[in-house]
Amino acid sequence: MQFNHGSTRARFSALTLSLTLSVQLPLPSLAWAEEAASTTIGEDSAAVALPAVTVTARRGEEKAKDVPFGLAVIDGDSIETGRMQTVDEALRNVTGVSVNSSGGPNDYNVRIRGVGSLYQMNMDDNSVVLNVDGVSMSSRNLSLGTLDVDQVEVLKGPQGTLFGRSSEAGAINITTRKPGRVMEGYVRGEIGQQMQNLEEGAIGGPVSDTLAARIAVRRTGADYWVNNAEDGKPLTQMTNLAVRGSLLWDRGTGTDALLTAEGERGTGGVNNMMLRPYGDHPALNITPGTFDENRKSNSRTSLEVNHDLSASRLTSVTAATTTNFIGWKAYDRDLTKAMFGFPMEMLVRDSAFEQAYSQELRLTSLPGAKVFWVSGLNVSHSNRSFDSAYVSQGARHAKRRFSSDSAGLFGEMTYPLTDALKITGGLRHSWDWKSYDADYVTAAGDHSTDQRGVYANYMTGRAGLSYAVTAATNLYGTVSRGYKSSGFNDYASQIADGVPYKAATVQSYEVGFKSEPARQPYTLNGALFLTRVKNDHMMSYNSTTFVTSVLNADTESKGAELEGTWRFDNGLALSGGVTYTLAQITSDASGVSGGDVAAGNRVPDVARWSGNLALSYIKDLPDFLGLPDPAINARISYRVSDSRPADVQNHFNLAPYGKLDLHLGLMVASAEIYAWADNLLNDRYDLYGYGDSSYPGVTYGNLARGRTLGLGTSYKF
Repeated sequence: MQFNHGSTRARFSALTLSLTLSVQLPLPSLAWAEEAASTTIGEDSAAVALPAVTVTARRGEEKAKDVPFGLAVIDGDSIETGRMQTVDEALRNVTGVSVNSSGGPNDYNVRIRGVGSLYQMNMDDNSVVLNVDGVSMSSRNLSLGTLDVDQVEVLKGPQGTLFGRSSEAGAINITTRKPGRVMEGYVRGEIGQQMQNLEEGAIGGPVSDTLAARIAVRRTGADYWVNNAEDGKPLTQMTNLAVRGSLLWDRGTGTDALLTAEGERGTGGVNNMMLRPYGDHPALNITPGTFDENRKSNSRTSLEVNHDLSASRLTSVTAATTTNFIGWKAYDRDLTKAMFGFPMEMLVRDSAFEQAYSQELRLTSLPGAKVFWVSGLNVSHSNRSFDSAYVSQGARHAKRRFSSDSAGLFGEMTYPLTDALKITGGLRHSWDWKSYDADYVTAAGDHSTDQRGVYANYMTGRAGLSYAVTAATNLYGTVSRGYKSSGFNDYASQIADGVPYKAATVQSYEVGFKSEPARQPYTLNGALFLTRVKNDHMMSYNSTTFVTSVLNADTESKGAELEGTWRFDNGLALSGGVTYTLAQITSDASGVSGGDVAAGNRVPDVARWSGNLALSYIKDLPDFLGLPDPAINARISYRVSDSRPADVQNHFNLAPYGKLDLHLGLMVASAEIYAWADNLLNDRYDLYGYGDSSYPGVTYGNLARGRTLGLGTSYKF
């Protein structure tokens, strides 16, 4: 694939300029809603009022504008219409968020506002915590499908008060749809190029006077978007099956209980390492069927119980999760020839299993209370394994076992000092215990073992002030402290690599504003931010021996973001955002296998400028052909990114790109038939990139899927 740098930069500059000028209108937020508004402003108004956005960013219900830090919200209708079929696809549409992935189901590194692990050390090394219905999971699970999702909230900046060790950069809250007191549901199906298909449905409603149930199922499939050079066929066929069932018991007396069980299994994901430049017909030169065993499965069982007291709500969340993963990664013949001068296959088989349990008890203020507050206790335990078989190096392998225990006491309050001025304070004290037990076997059959442990207790929190300039607009300033605990390298292959990496500490400063007028057609949010990280995590990888070691480096990220929405009364809605981020490494790191890292290098995969713009249009049509209530449902979205460094050494930059997606549908009563286009401009941008000073001029990476078209239909009842 040959990148057209000039045209892409032109598109980027045009969008940035249009966003900047539109903000003067003003321009709006990512938390748009596509349903019709119920309130009209005046007889001749050109716009309709937007409903207030309610979030649970601080474990209790409150309006988004009252939360004293930056956040973005994507509702379920936007996820469906925008074909954001996985969590990582949804995150890529959020201003200020970057996702680095090689294309596999277990390989995600998220950065928010330029903050996040330089390279993740293991499945437990989270800079961003992922919460599904209040249950924490590793951000390595961003391949999860967005099955029957009600809302996705992205909390920006350290969230150590409520989410603990795994939230130095922020948190992702996913809320799924709950059973209701009215029978309702939907079915949806899609077909498209490259064997893309989707079948999904959900139904929920009352079972008795006090019990309601909901079940949702989704199956998807597609050819992998890179071919095998030997047979010209896709590397694998990807499939995914997800099921969720929930029961809600509610007597209507202030006490309810929600039991949820879900499972998901995906096959065919590839941790792809492909020689750059990719050429016009990207392909991996490797034995067909190499990745046929690749698979990943997740399960979650949780019980949430709520009980309303006279002035507070008591909540208990009990959960068990499992993750099972098998993945082959490979250097193909083209890459090894470029590196070593002769073609060969270098293969590694990784397998991982994790079982985790958690319990949280919290007491919160009731929705709408004058004083917002939350306090609680969280405990968790996990056992995990990560084994590697170095197939191309004889019988060499590593078997690793990890255990992790954590406990935290937390509390946060927003208290009104005057009618307009509020103060926020929150603290969390956490305790972590981690252990590591490994067995290494060399190609000659020699065994060695390694056992280690770490313990830490630490304090995190935030303090802030907010001022209501008007009833609709708040100014805020927040100082936050985050922490990412130390641990052990998933990829250690000898005792020397088992040394624990250091804990990272985070100090963040943010000032901003949020405006959500109750009877106006727009919302507008903006923020300035500065975050300094001490000892962030970096993995040094030797591409010749597959040996990894751990390093730490300091970083600093600063910038600004602006996002908003605007809805017109003719069915047109506009949403978008733009962000500027300067993220730099601020300390030297010597001894890195790919080359020394110098202070002043930019943090990898973080663009200085990025933005998104979405335009949706829902309009009733005159009756024709006897169709009941016909209407147009259209959405066009454009995501753009400036160039960004590929790796910590800044060997080279990944090209800027723009991704344009389209949905065009005809709604008839409760049904819709639509056409969709994904990556309409066919800009096959890099998902990641890597270089190594030992092999000058040799770089590798993976690229995104190109343009595909398809058809879909849905019916809601």
